[in-house]
Amino acid sequence: MWTELNSPDDRRAAVAQLLLLHLLAAALAPWLAKVLRTKAFPVLALAPAVSFAWLVSVSNDVRSGNLPTQRISWVPGLGIDLDFRVTTLSWVLGLLVTGVGALVLLYCTWYFSDRDPTLWRFTSVFTAFAGAMLGLVLTDNLLVLYVFWELTTVFSYLLIGHNPASSTNRRAAMQALIVTTFGGLAMLVGIIALGVHHSYSISVLLADPPPLDAVTVAAVVLLLVGALSKSALVPFHFWLPGAMAAPTPVSAYLHAAAMVKAGIYLVALLAPAFAGAPAWHALTVGLGLFTMLVGGWRALRQHDIKLLLAYGTVSQLGFIVAIAGLGTKTSALSALALVIAHALFKSTLFLTVGVVDKCTGTRDLRELSGVGRRLLPVAVPATLAGLSMAGIIPLAGFVSKESALESLWQDVQTSAPLPAPWSWLAIIGVVAGSALTVAYTARFLWGAFAAKPGVAPTPVKAAHPGFVLAPVLLGVASLLLGLLAPLESPWLMPYAVGFPVGSEPQTLALWHGVTVPLLLSLVSVAVGLVLFAQRDLVSRVQSGVPALVDGERGFARTLRWVDRGAVETTAVTQRGSLPIYLAAILIVFVALPGAAAVTRGTFPQVRLWDNAGQAVVGIVIVAAAVLVLVTRRRLTAVMLVGATGYGVALLFILHGAPDLAITQMLVETVSLVVFVLALRRLPTKFTRHPHSPSRTWRIVLGAAVGASVGAIALVASGGRNSEPVSAGFPTEAYAFGHGKNIVNVTLVDIRAWDTLGEVSVLVAAATGIASLIFVRTRNTRLSRATAKSLPSTSPGRGTWLHGGRTMRTEKRSVIFEVVTRLVFHIMLAASLFLLFAGHNQPGGGFAGGLVAGLALVVRYLAGGRYELDEAAPFDAGLLVGIGLLVAVGSALAPLAFGGTILETTTVDFTLPPWGEVHVVTSLAFDIGVYLIVVGMMLDIVRSLGTGIDRQIAEEAEAADDEDDAQDDAGVDASAEAAGAQEGVRS
Repeated sequence: MWTELNSPDDRRAAVAQLLLLHLLAAALAPWLAKVLRTKAFPVLALAPAVSFAWLVSVSNDVRSGNLPTQRISWVPGLGIDLDFRVTTLSWVLGLLVTGVGALVLLYCTWYFSDRDPTLWRFTSVFTAFAGAMLGLVLTDNLLVLYVFWELTTVFSYLLIGHNPASSTNRRAAMQALIVTTFGGLAMLVGIIALGVHHSYSISVLLADPPPLDAVTVAAVVLLLVGALSKSALVPFHFWLPGAMAAPTPVSAYLHAAAMVKAGIYLVALLAPAFAGAPAWHALTVGLGLFTMLVGGWRALRQHDIKLLLAYGTVSQLGFIVAIAGLGTKTSALSALALVIAHALFKSTLFLTVGVVDKCTGTRDLRELSGVGRRLLPVAVPATLAGLSMAGIIPLAGFVSKESALESLWQDVQTSAPLPAPWSWLAIIGVVAGSALTVAYTARFLWGAFAAKPGVAPTPVKAAHPGFVLAPVLLGVASLLLGLLAPLESPWLMPYAVGFPVGSEPQTLALWHGVTVPLLLSLVSVAVGLVLFAQRDLVSRVQSGVPALVDGERGFARTLRWVDRGAVETTAVTQRGSLPIYLAAILIVFVALPGAAAVTRGTFPQVRLWDNAGQAVVGIVIVAAAVLVLVTRRRLTAVMLVGATGYGVALLFILHGAPDLAITQMLVETVSLVVFVLALRRLPTKFTRHPHSPSRTWRIVLGAAVGASVGAIALVASGGRNSEPVSAGFPTEAYAFGHGKNIVNVTLVDIRAWDTLGEVSVLVAAATGIASLIFVRTRNTRLSRATAKSLPSTSPGRGTWLHGGRTMRTEKRSVIFEVVTRLVFHIMLAASLFLLFAGHNQPGGGFAGGLVAGLALVVRYLAGGRYELDEAAPFDAGLLVGIGLLVAVGSALAPLAFGGTILETTTVDFTLPPWGEVHVVTSLAFDIGVYLIVVGMMLDIVRSLGTGIDRQIAEEAEAADDEDDAQDDAGVDASAEAAGAQEGVRS
């Protein structure tokens, strides 16, 4: 169901359609890459380009406050909807995600080779990541935001680990995955706490912020943990430099314009409502400025220009988070300007590194010399981007940094939201961090493009014009955005005015006069240039200073501790004894829920039976259960266990539940068959053990478990204080499921999602078990050699139970074969009747499938394994797969007719000579279940029946061969002895 909110023009609410466009592009990407190779990238770039164009088209609506919104009903009962809302903040981030994404995809056309074997995967994952990132910044629901958040985590893992053959890629990808997933899980706890106590709707939380009680504060802190891990702030900063193992386009997109911006987006999103929360400023401003200094300091030590940019990115991200977390109107405006400027200059620089690397074959600044003159088309935009990063007029970076310093200077004057001493400390931190930024920017430009004394000019290949297009456009955009800064402010101001703290911010501009922020900016530039000029001295100082913040080493040490703890815990708890494991589980069960039921539960008034029949069946069940414990024969024990199951089926019948009774009896029969087939490889009797203390304890524990189960059942049955949800099932079964059998309608309609999940698990389990039992294939159809060994039939006459002739005479049963001839087809007909009649009468696909499977069992028992292969000459795995395909297909089919997944409808038509026919579409789903169950039964018989038969036959043949060998050896020995005696006589 689609519901448009505040969107009279349908063209304005198209977020879901854009996400579907990215999904479709990602699905087609492998095929496009196979057909077009690298030429697929411009085609895939159309997806983010279209999204960019749509965001541009709604710019005036966003600026005027007429925000485009869209809602898709998902789980209304839980208040979960696919809500999308384009605010000023999400609009800006969306433009960056889509615009830079389209250019990076275009850039990939010349970065990758047509011979790259992983091209199909990269194109698909990259496009899917772009769509997930777009959904993340445009959603208006915290739970949906988390879904997209984790999708970006998974896709980034695949992109960073682009080359799975490289241990560096694998290690970097795993590191990023672990760190960001940890933050994501903490964030999920915060989202649930915030949503349960207040609302999952972002717009509702921002419009009416909840009181800052303990739960809210804890939730906000957990959300910040997720944000800081995603944006690579200390102590999570180490994953981002490690991620430089990824291809350069990945770094240019994920670590400049997309993934790392997710954490900043979350901080900026929550700041208007929660910037006053305890620990907020410590986590955002404090850690942000500390990260800015750590990243800048580490950047000065790098010789790999890409790694230099990585640490510079860490530094810049800390700066942006600090300003975004300040929580005033001026800081909000400057933070949004910083986000835009950073995305432009950092993506330009990363793309430049890719060009330099491809054209020179190295990224080591000690080996690069004179590259700038030979790669002038990228050197110029890279210089513009570098100047913007350093905050030099008239670039966009200067405007945004000037605004950030202005917001801090206002805090010093007003002592709000930070006390004046802390505001001064923040200003000092920003100036110091900006000086480091100037120094490592100069180091990058000098290292990448300058001619160095004593270093031979680096050989440079000419770059394709298309290869430099993206960095040129982004570099020029950094210049234009700085020159046109006053025009930028009106588009960003709606976000800033939403903050409750601070005065109206100044318009972004290149010149506000000689102000304190301008002087502070000049100081940072001067200090930075001095640091670069004295880079040899700085290098010696750095080599003598220990690494106080070494996140990667701490991460590795933590993993070692976790691994060691896991090994020690496993050594203590996993002793390799099944009785110990089972005893531990049962003791915990008795000690916790069992004891709670007995001591704190309320026991209802118990009525032992409604009629005498129930009492008789109950006595039989108890007697059979007791006899199981004293019998020594395994087959007898199995039969007694089966008696308890059949007794339960009788109780179902006495309680008026024939559908449950049929299913119970069929399942019990299948269980008996499984046990009996398996018993052929086990001893006839149980081993008799002498009485021991351990046996006494097992008896006591078993009795305690039984008592606990009974107590829990009684307490649970007497603890109901509201009407059960199933009370409305009879009405819903006929009104919505169009059936009179409530049980079957519940399975295929009311709770069809549960059934679909259960059959999927069943298929997965069947596949796993089959892979253990059938080493080669599930398909055990007769080979030509085996078929030739069967007795032939006379022409023109069919022989039923054909495979039975291969059985030994003493194993054949005439009565059984006659009965099989009589009941096999009847059982198949009965299974089909249960399938088709189950919607209105007792039965259904599950019960029908069990009956069909039991018919195959009867055929096997009468004629042996060859007869089974003739009765079912098809692959069990194929049948299971077809069943799952039918079930899923029937679930999705209603979407093609404007319905919802698993929606049921009726089809009525006249079919002579039967007349009116009433068919329910959920029958197709039931047919899928039927096929899955039949395939499972075939798997069981072929593994425990045919498989064991084959083993027994092979063992018999081996024994016969051994006997023949011994006989031959005896004959030879006799002949030799006779010859010897003849020789003596002679």
